[in-house]
Amino acid sequence: MKKLVYESKFLFPTLFLILFSGCQMKRTAQKYQERYRPQYHFTPESHWMNDPNGMFFYEGEYHLFYQHYPKDIVWGPMHWGHAVSKDLLHWEQLPIALYPDSLGYIFSGSAVVDWKNTSGLGTSENPPIVALYTYHDPIGEQAQKNDFQTQGLAYSLDRGRSWKKYQNNPVLQNPGIRDFRDPKVFWHETSKHWIMSLAVQDHIAFYRSPDLIEWEALTTFGKDLGAHGGVWECPDLFPLNDQNGNEKWVLLVSINPGGPYGGSATQYFIGDFDGKTFTPQDTQIRWMDFGSDNYAGVTYSDIPASDGRKILIGWMSNWDYANQVPTETWRSAMTLPRTLSLHQTADQKFELRSAAIDEMSTILGPEQKLDPQAAITLLAQETQLYFEVAPDSDWSVTLSNAVGEFFAISQNANTIRIDRTQSSNNSFSDAFAKTLEIPLNRLKVENLTLYLDRSSIELFVNENALVSTNLIFPTQPFNQLLLKNISAGHQKQIERVWK
Repeated sequence: MKKLVYESKFLFPTLFLILFSGCQMKRTAQKYQERYRPQYHFTPESHWMNDPNGMFFYEGEYHLFYQHYPKDIVWGPMHWGHAVSKDLLHWEQLPIALYPDSLGYIFSGSAVVDWKNTSGLGTSENPPIVALYTYHDPIGEQAQKNDFQTQGLAYSLDRGRSWKKYQNNPVLQNPGIRDFRDPKVFWHETSKHWIMSLAVQDHIAFYRSPDLIEWEALTTFGKDLGAHGGVWECPDLFPLNDQNGNEKWVLLVSINPGGPYGGSATQYFIGDFDGKTFTPQDTQIRWMDFGSDNYAGVTYSDIPASDGRKILIGWMSNWDYANQVPTETWRSAMTLPRTLSLHQTADQKFELRSAAIDEMSTILGPEQKLDPQAAITLLAQETQLYFEVAPDSDWSVTLSNAVGEFFAISQNANTIRIDRTQSSNNSFSDAFAKTLEIPLNRLKVENLTLYLDRSSIELFVNENALVSTNLIFPTQPFNQLLLKNISAGHQKQIERVWK
C-alpha cells in the first residue's frame, strides 16, 4: 500500500475509539444509494478504503479485510476494515479488526488458517487464524529512519470476529530498508514450512517459518526483471495448473507508479518454485489487467480443495487519482472477485487469465436480446452486457448519455482501444481522462462481456483471455448503447446486493 499523506501526531487505539465511536454512520434506507455507489461490488460503508488484505475462507465464510481510514475519505492512518460473505457478492460489514498501536499503522498483509496449530496460538480442535501484516511507524518515517516498517502478527480464535496481537511483535524486524512490507503467506507442503513473499523496495524477498513466528530469509527475486517504474508492492505466490495439467507458479507484483497506462498496476511472472527460489520462465513483462483501475490484487487462502478455485480481488482504483474521485461519504470499491487460471499458449509459454466468478450468475436477471442495428436503451446502471463480434472486423461498443458523455471500446487491426476521455466530469484529476491502447497479439476477439456498475466498467474478452477494468463518473447515467459490427448480444440487469 502507498503512503500519500503524513500526520505529525501519532494516534493510539484508545484515542481512535473515543474519536470515532460517536460518529460512525448508521445504515439507513438511503445508505448504499449515493451517486456513483456500486451496487454489486464491495465498498466500505463509509470513509476511505484501498488494498484488499487478509483474505481467507473458513467455515462457509469468505473474509475480506482492507486498508481503511475510518475518519475521512482520503488516505490516513491505516486500519484493517472487515467484512464477510457466503458468496463473495452479498457482504456483511463487521467492526474494524485491527487498529494502529504504538508500533505503527496497520499496513497490508495476509491471513491463513493454521490448521496444524504450528504457531501454538490455538489448539488442534480450534486452530488459530493468523494474520501477518506490516507495521508502519510514522514517527520513524518522519525521523528519516530506514527501519520504520516491520512485520506484525495477530490471531483469532473465534472465526475471525476478534483479533489479539502477538505479545512479542514484531515477528520480523527490518534490516534497514525503507520499503519492507505487504507479507503474503502460504503453507508449502513439500518443504513443510510457511512461505512469506515480502515486497522490498524494487524486488521480492522470500522467507520461511515452521510456526509463523520465527522467520528465516531465503532468496530474492526481481531486481533486474519485470517493470521497475516505481516501488514493488503486494506480492502473491501460488501454484496453478494449466489446461493440460501442467503445474506452474505464479508471482503477482503490484507496482506504483509504472503501470502501462500510468500510475499503479499489477504485473505477474510465471515459473517454478522449489521452496526457496522462484525461477521465471522468461524475462517478458506481463500485466494482469489492461485497464487503469485494478491494483494490489491478492488471492484467497484456505479455499477447500473440493472447490479448487484460486480467487482474486483487487482494489478498483489508481493512485494517480484515488484521493480525488468524486464520491462524498465513501471512497473506493473492490473489483469483481475473479477466478484465475493458467493457459499454455501455442509457443509453449504460459499466461494468467481471469474470469468473473461463477456466483455472478445468481444475481443476473432475465436475458434481453439486443438488435445490433437499432438504438438500444440500457436496462439499468447495474447491467451485464454480452456481445458476439463479427469475425475479422473492426467493431465498436459505445455507452453514452444525453449530455454527450461516452465510454467507447473498439478494435482496429490488432489493437483494442478504450476511450474514457469524455466519460466523466474529469475536473477532479488531470490524470483520469485517457485512451488506452491494448495490443491483442495473437488473440482473436470472439465475444465481449461488460459489467457496468454505476461508476465502473469491467471488460472480459473471450470470457477470460483479456480483462480491462476502468472507473467512470458520468454526470448523468449512461442509458444508450451504439454498436458497430456486433453480430449478436444481450443485456441482463444485475441485482442490487446492498439492501
